[in-house]
Amino acid sequence: MVSQTFKALSDTTRIRILHLLSQRECSVNEIAEELSLLQTTVSHQLRFLKNLRLVKFRRAGTTLYYSQDDQHVVDLLQQAIHHACHD
Repeated sequence: MVSQTFKALSDTTRIRILHLLSQRECSVNEIAEELSLLQTTVSHQLRFLKNLRLVKFRRAGTTLYYSQDDQHVVDLLQQAIHHACHD
C-alpha cells in the first residue's frame, strides 16, 4: 500500500489533481478545465486514485463530484510541495 501511494504521488497529473481536490470538491469537467487536461485523462487518473481510496465521490443528479479521501496523503503531498519550494 505504501509503494502504491508513492506511485500515485510520482505522477505530475495525479499530484495536480490531488492538490486541487485538497482545496475543493470538483467534477471531472471542472478538474479538466482548471488543469487544462482532457476529460478522458482526468477520468483515468481519478479511477487510479479512487482504487487507492485517495479520492471519493458523491453523485448529484448525473454529475459526480470528487474530493480527497485521505488527509494523511494530502498532508504528505503538502509537505512535499513545501519541501520543494523551500530554499
